[in-house]
Amino acid sequence: NSTLNVISLIGGVMLIGIVVKNGIILVDFTNLLRDRGFSLKEAVVKAGRSRLRPVLMTTATMVLAMIPMIFSTGEGSEMWRPMAIAILGGLTFSTLVTLVLVPSIYTMFGVGRLKRERNKYLKSRN
Repeated sequence: NSTLNVISLIGGVMLIGIVVKNGIILVDFTNLLRDRGFSLKEAVVKAGRSRLRPVLMTTATMVLAMIPMIFSTGEGSEMWRPMAIAILGGLTFSTLVTLVLVPSIYTMFGVGRLKRERNKYLKSRN
């Protein structure tokens, strides 16, 4: 029973920034591990384990900060409640996307890169 207004769109912009930061943290660490010589699967699993806590801490901090705003009944709360709802729902869903979908897509593109490198190597040998 909340409206989509400018304040909830501001919450959407905040949400996009947090989600992108979480994705960058995960992908950047995976790339670092790949550069250090880990296989694709090892790098994705190790990065997921290593960056799970920072991603969950960011999400938990924002979700817990939005709970009082959602349940407040004071003056002006009807204006800020849509932003809190947008952030809470979006972060809950996007955390799952960051922890499941981003590594899956990274693995799919990584396998494609490995195949291209292998084909290039085989062509250069012939």
